Amino acid sequence: MFDPLSFTPLNDLHIELGARMVPFAGYSMPLQYPAGLMAEHLHTRKSAGLFDVSHMGQLRITPKQGTLNDAALALESLIPVDLAGLGANRQRYGFLTNDAGGIRDDLMVANMGDWLFVVVNASCKAADTALMEAALGDRVVIEKLDDRALLALQGPEAVNVLQDLCPEAAEMRFMDAIEADIDGVACTLTRSGYTGEDGYEIGIPAEHAEQIARALLADERVLPIGLGARDSLRLESGLCLYGNDLDETTTPVEAALGWAMQKARREGGARAGGYPGAEIIMKQAREGVSRLRVGLAAEGRAPVRAGTELFADEAGTQKVGVVTSGAFGPSINAPVAMGYVETAYAVLGTTLYGALRGKFVPVQVRALPFVPPGFKR
Repeated sequence: MFDPLSFTPLNDLHIELGARMVPFAGYSMPLQYPAGLMAEHLHTRKSAGLFDVSHMGQLRITPKQGTLNDAALALESLIPVDLAGLGANRQRYGFLTNDAGGIRDDLMVANMGDWLFVVVNASCKAADTALMEAALGDRVVIEKLDDRALLALQGPEAVNVLQDLCPEAAEMRFMDAIEADIDGVACTLTRSGYTGEDGYEIGIPAEHAEQIARALLADERVLPIGLGARDSLRLESGLCLYGNDLDETTTPVEAALGWAMQKARREGGARAGGYPGAEIIMKQAREGVSRLRVGLAAEGRAPVRAGTELFADEAGTQKVGVVTSGAFGPSINAPVAMGYVETAYAVLGTTLYGALRGKFVPVQVRALPFVPPGFKR
């Protein structure tokens, strides 16, 4: 038997807008709207797209005793990221690790002044919450914000659209996080997203989600965007998808995410280690790894999809890696992919061969991202 699907607060609006709905992470979610994946993708790159990401988990974490710094230090025992050094109204990307150094989930953590706002992936939110409660429950209070929606407004016009409803939005920098009124509703607002473009993620009381979504969609610069374009946008921008590019067998070093572990948490830092798998991760950072995540560009028009095996030779006798995400990149009008290859073959410009429908297609190792980021620094 299959578990019944859950629905976001915007489900009726998606149907009204003509969305093609599909199951995703236990939710009924819009794959695309009548404009189609290609148009939605390109519109987000040139204007503004509105995404329903209410399936994501939202958590509020506060200290049981002491200050917010105590809560941050508690969370650092699960995450190799400098949270104690995270300033008020700022946000950081991070990941939960396991004892083998693998990634349980990747997430966002924001310092909202007197509480930590954590956003986790939909497929992992129950496990993440249970882990945090078991490990940290004597030090922090973890509140699941199940009565809230989450919208993402992404694209170069996002700031111009949102400032009409929330003037403070225009003053924010990339990875700022505030509480603000939007169209008269108290919301959380971060200047971040999952497309590589400038934009915002907006946490909203569920009962007001449709009101704010309609207010944003009333602007002619905004189109509703589905999961299909969300995937191609993040892939062009070199952003990982948990379950494809990251999992419990993949370490942050292998995933080329060392930049997300600040100096204080690295070997020799003020608060080095102290999280699951720390010794393994620090050893890898020091000595190197046998495989690395890289960008991949295939010749021709056909994408190399997730699961495509990669070989060092055109005859396909020496396997050296695998594609973990692959799609057609509308912005560059060519296939884009990422995957893991043996370190010796991770050098930019290296030609590998992907097994595609009985043939071996040339695939070149490329730098990520495939498109320049549009973040507001």
